[in-house]
Amino acid sequence: MVKTLFRRKKVAYLIGLNAVFLSSSALAAGTWYDARNDAMGGTGVASSTWGSAVLANPALMTKAKPEDNVSIIFPSAGVQVTDKDKLINKVDDISDSVDRYKDVVDNLTFADYLRGYPELKAAAGDMANQLEGLKGDKAHGTAGVAFAVTVPNETLPFAFITKAYGTASVQANVVDSDITYLRGVANGTVIPVPGDQDKLSSSGHGLAALVTDYGIALAHEFDIAGHPVSVGVTPKLQKTWLYNYTASIYNFDKSNINNSEFRSSDTGFNIDAGVATDFGEHWTVGVTGQNLISRDLETKTVEGYRDTYQIRPLVTSGVAWNYGAFTLAGDVDLTETKRFKSEESSQYAGVGAEYRVLDWLALRAGYRADMKSNDTNVFTAGLGVSPFNNTVHLDLAGSVGDDNTWGGMLQLGFNF
Repeated sequence: MVKTLFRRKKVAYLIGLNAVFLSSSALAAGTWYDARNDAMGGTGVASSTWGSAVLANPALMTKAKPEDNVSIIFPSAGVQVTDKDKLINKVDDISDSVDRYKDVVDNLTFADYLRGYPELKAAAGDMANQLEGLKGDKAHGTAGVAFAVTVPNETLPFAFITKAYGTASVQANVVDSDITYLRGVANGTVIPVPGDQDKLSSSGHGLAALVTDYGIALAHEFDIAGHPVSVGVTPKLQKTWLYNYTASIYNFDKSNINNSEFRSSDTGFNIDAGVATDFGEHWTVGVTGQNLISRDLETKTVEGYRDTYQIRPLVTSGVAWNYGAFTLAGDVDLTETKRFKSEESSQYAGVGAEYRVLDWLALRAGYRADMKSNDTNVFTAGLGVSPFNNTVHLDLAGSVGDDNTWGGMLQLGFNF
């Protein structure tokens, strides 16, 4: 069974794999990972640099200086996992127990009968204990990767962006009758017969969505009543894969995870947009909308179960204050983050700060909270290193929260 539960790790791998060969759920619950912004509580709508603006708010591409020529992100990547029940740590134990039990059952002999089936009883007891410890356990993870090239100019800065982002959740569905049966085998009141394995109905169930965007972002600064306002748009082709995978104890096969039997896909069009403007010398405000075209996508029906993945507009407002070596930022989602219909929605707020200690070193920290209390609140921190006269940018970030929640982000960029 529970190699099925290990599927969460596999899906995270698939997210990255598809992004690399086919080409982010960010800490701010958007569709991007940016290590600088993620270290600052998942902010970025008003505080992103011009080179990473295409990930958060394309309007900020207009903030490039005349001497800036091109920015390349290769890559930006991140992952965040919530494993309150420590399901990941239990996976190897239960899979080993299942394999051991299967091996004993498949090789029972008359000599085992004469000895009272000691190996069988021990294997059944161990498996019953493992199943009991898995009842109701859940784990959830998000991952993303992006590549971008931004070309600034005074009239119409533009960028090419490819990103993949996804979410996966798994749950152990343990049936009490399985535990009762295995306890019976362990205490000698039940002797397995051929076909008994088909009566064990405990399983692992996983849902995952992988979305890959291919877009071209454009931005322009307008003069509105004497005040400069930047507007950016990112029309994009959107490819989505959905996974609805269920496997019982005896029928799991890791090669089936990406099988067409459990996978559905869809291709469509979507668009991101954003606006930003400065007030005074130190303040920037912005609003961005991601996936402005709503879409409902159905998973395949597996074991009688089907779910719907919801792509909905995510509108976020942001404000940033810049003064010398300091930057303070705050973002608030104005709409909910939707996922599968079977999952609760979230709505996030984040705050963060950056202190540029040296020309080539920046320290960052922040906090992100789910205002609906359906996701774990996290503390974030990170650093940025920019050697070679700021030509190379290496940004690292991490997050930690309750319920065994952790995350890591990395971004490598080049400015010319």
